[in-house]
Amino acid sequence: MKDFMMIFIGPDYGDLGLSPEEMQGRMGKWFTWHEKMTEQGIVKEGNALTAQVRRVTGKDRTVTDVPSAEIKELVGGYYVIQAKDFDEVEQIAQDFPDYDLGGTVEIREIMVFDQ
Repeated sequence: MKDFMMIFIGPDYGDLGLSPEEMQGRMGKWFTWHEKMTEQGIVKEGNALTAQVRRVTGKDRTVTDVPSAEIKELVGGYYVIQAKDFDEVEQIAQDFPDYDLGGTVEIREIMVFDQ
């Protein structure tokens, strides 16, 4: 088994004008998906991310707070899971709750360096 990161890209729920009931339903879908993967024993870690971004760049370590209006793709969270290959992760990603909002799952294999 290998480790993969599923990175979730999509709209900020706050910008969609969802009602409290819609927001609760949305979160219920996330909890259900998380529970399913946890029961399968494939989730290693995962978290949601805020829309606040601070970048540190270059040799002078220039610090920039990026306004949310400038963010082209909001990375809303991630999971690190175990799977045999990309195809298996793609199957796991079929239950991603935000496809109906135009969301994207980016899949990356985590490199392991031998010490």
